[in-house]
Amino acid sequence: MPPRYDAPMDRRLALAVFRAVTAIVVIAAIGYQVVLNLDSGLFRPLRFFAFFTILSNGFAAILWLWLAATWRRERTRTVDLLRGAATLYLVVTFIVVVILLSGAELQVADPRVDFIVHKAFPVLVVVDWLIDPPETDLRMPDVGLWLIFPLVWVVVTLIRGALDSWYPYPFLDPDRGGYGSVGYHVLAIFAGFLIIAGVIVALGDFGRDRRLRAARTRPTAPA
Repeated sequence: MPPRYDAPMDRRLALAVFRAVTAIVVIAAIGYQVVLNLDSGLFRPLRFFAFFTILSNGFAAILWLWLAATWRRERTRTVDLLRGAATLYLVVTFIVVVILLSGAELQVADPRVDFIVHKAFPVLVVVDWLIDPPETDLRMPDVGLWLIFPLVWVVVTLIRGALDSWYPYPFLDPDRGGYGSVGYHVLAIFAGFLIIAGVIVALGDFGRDRRLRAARTRPTAPA
């Protein structure tokens, strides 16, 4: 008897390949930008890796490589929380770049790298979240866990900027409007974090419920 075709397993393998290839492209793009900055004499690692864009892309790319390497394992709540965090950070990165940083001078300057880390990867993580929703039931209290890293990043960035007068993004620089302007932008962005996180949780719930309904109605293949 020929082996039975396992559609769910085949789908998981395809997702693993997609994630691995995408993650490698993102890491290669970041590495390429590092090389360009080194060639131009502009590379300062403590500044380059202080950008939320670089940190969030690096985090998501490493997570996707790990997901690809462990595609046979059952997913856990921790994995779903990490995927949700990566999706949130990259969506916020996309929106902030489009709304607040259009035309700003950033160290991620090569247009191909800019497209990958600011646009392509954020869109792909959303697509990935929709086609492969979380296995566990995520709730809004979980968003508090997702906000720990951005909060720590903002605090560290402001302390560091007060010490060496360098800020990765213009809206965090108090010399461009005072700390009132900085506070306004930070609060607005975190409000955006909460709204986007709520949408991500809702989309995850919708996708998981739809998958469960489809599994209940799917006919069982004969042995």
